[in-house]
Amino acid sequence: MAAIGFFVVGLVAIIVLFVTPLVTDGDTAPTFVYLLTMCAPIGFVLGLIFALRSGRGIR
Repeated sequence: MAAIGFFVVGLVAIIVLFVTPLVTDGDTAPTFVYLLTMCAPIGFVLGLIFALRSGRGIR
């Protein structure tokens, strides 16, 4: 569940990162938005680890 949360926060931050210059006449997004974009790969890795650990074991 944490993996999904991290991934969604990261995706929203990426969208905000690209929309901010369009809305604010070319200004860049605040620094915390750039930091929040790193949640997407963290969430992806957490989801990958969860999927690998909860998969079926070898019989």
